[in-house]
Amino acid sequence: MKISLPTPAQTFKIGTRGSLLALAQAHETRDRIMDHFDLPAEAFEIVVISTQGDRVLDRALKEIGGKGLFTREIEDQLLDGSIDIAVHSMKDMPVDQPEGLILDCYLPRENPCDAFIQLGGGKLVDLPIGSVVGTSSLRRRAQLLHRRPDLDVVEFRGNVQTRLKKLQDGVATATFLAMAGLNRLDATDVPRSEIAPEEMLPAVAQGAIGIERRSDDRNTAAILEALHHRETGERLAAERAFLAALDGSCETPIAGLATLDGGTLRLRGEILRTDGSEALFDEISGTIEDGAQMGRELATRLLARAGDGFFDWK
Repeated sequence: MKISLPTPAQTFKIGTRGSLLALAQAHETRDRIMDHFDLPAEAFEIVVISTQGDRVLDRALKEIGGKGLFTREIEDQLLDGSIDIAVHSMKDMPVDQPEGLILDCYLPRENPCDAFIQLGGGKLVDLPIGSVVGTSSLRRRAQLLHRRPDLDVVEFRGNVQTRLKKLQDGVATATFLAMAGLNRLDATDVPRSEIAPEEMLPAVAQGAIGIERRSDDRNTAAILEALHHRETGERLAAERAFLAALDGSCETPIAGLATLDGGTLRLRGEILRTDGSEALFDEISGTIEDGAQMGRELATRLLARAGDGFFDWK
């Protein structure tokens, strides 16, 4: 089909949250479209949309509704035609999209690992007994308490700058961020120690950017086809199938990471009790084409081991 490309007179509207990281991801999306189709910046408009998750910072996500808090308002504007696409951090995305929307375009995945942040530098393993660590992630909290039950974990939300300010104010000794976010922000001044997946398995889809569109918008689909990174899509197909089979949300401590080696996909997964008292890990390998089925199988195996009552949030 002939693609109708955006122009300064008929701009392509990109919806995003307003944090520095969200804006960096929106601009990366815009720049990739610009470069591929040789378009001017004036042919695009970055539309900042405030979400409930951005506005409510004094409570844990599980208390105010989970992952959809970072997407609902943006998706509403996508559905009503106010924007043409929505750019998301995939670790924030529910496994199901609203009717009429689809996620089938992913940019190349950044480093999926967690970063341990302490103003004076250092590693997680070296934290003194009784140290206060801040995180808003149930996964990170459960993983930390499972490995270091001697630590005091407190609620800690906000963007990179907010979390660093909280460390400076002594609210906590250390916190976590995603390596991907720090890299995309070129935040070389932030002291960090990368945490290997073997030490702390990351969130499902961490480090990946997804671009959501209207299902019936064939022109936008053709534009985004040029951006889609196949390997990232293959990895996320396995990870998000794993998450979906576990009924994952921000109320669930779940970790998962798929990696590729030639034609083989390896998927590692972990589920934890919310208090960190128990963690179950397993992994599976197979052909890339079977990634989604492998994700469901891995989830089934872990659920069988967990038994009734493992997820105390249900």
